Amino acid sequence: MKTIKKFTHIDARTVDEAASILRAGNARILAGGTDLLGTMRFEVLPDYPEVVVNLKSIPGLDSIKEEASMLRIGALAKLEDIAKSDLVKKSYAALAEAAHRTATPHIREMGTLAGNICQLTRCWYFRLPDNRFNCVRKGGRQCYAVRGDNRYHSIFGAVKSCFAVNPSDTAPALVALDARIKTNKRLIEAENFWDMAIPGSTVLDADEIVTEIQFPKPAPGSRSAYIKFAIRKSIDFPIVNCAASVLDGNARICLNAVYNKPYRAAAAEEFIKGKRITEESAEAAGEAAVEQARALPGDRNKWKIQIAKTMVKRALLACA
Repeated sequence: MKTIKKFTHIDARTVDEAASILRAGNARILAGGTDLLGTMRFEVLPDYPEVVVNLKSIPGLDSIKEEASMLRIGALAKLEDIAKSDLVKKSYAALAEAAHRTATPHIREMGTLAGNICQLTRCWYFRLPDNRFNCVRKGGRQCYAVRGDNRYHSIFGAVKSCFAVNPSDTAPALVALDARIKTNKRLIEAENFWDMAIPGSTVLDADEIVTEIQFPKPAPGSRSAYIKFAIRKSIDFPIVNCAASVLDGNARICLNAVYNKPYRAAAAEEFIKGKRITEESAEAAGEAAVEQARALPGDRNKWKIQIAKTMVKRALLACA
């Protein structure tokens, strides 16, 4: 049975202190720990951290509040608290449902919003214990999913030859709700939070820490929804998920688990613009969303194209 190697654990007192430790090198952030500890235990990555910096010891990073026409959620807010928040459920339905559909109740009680959007891919070649596959995401030369088992991989192509997908439940809700991510250095539009230069990574610097996620207050009459397809509905990562927000004939639609980063369905948004959402128009918007989708060799992931189309349709109908 594998056990975690020794490392130094530091309870940071401030965000600045945590950032300074990260700058020293070979350190990782610990929030809920639901992703980090697994990667450490099974030695998924080529390097192993010497230091783990605990952020839970920093006060004030787990709040959920609305002020200045904005919902402000601390980076360490638990997914279960977000899912149960009357404030979130009332005006930010897509986010509440996305948090509720993440993993199991126990994991939601530990997992944080920032952790959910910063987590590593679940690609089984990337995640295999003892770093057995030196894939492109780890600096290697190939994506083993291309000729291997790619049934859950990207239907919208690759980034730097990597076909792994973003596994976050909450990420598409952030994009659909036009959220911004605040760090100790800057404010980042949610749509620009994931780095296209490095497959599946965020744009965060080595010493940059998410402190808050900000959501503009929805205009009167707007509606949002989140839809998820997973093999085991209660606990699994998404095969495909989708979030949408609609106001006065305009929509923001985001698919996830279909590409390296959350995928803004711009073609579907353009199609539905100015139209009344009906069964027929939502169906056609779903078709538009996957016009550029292509299965990988062997067509093992071709089924995801149909699911993505249906997720867009259902998300729009839920907003009607």
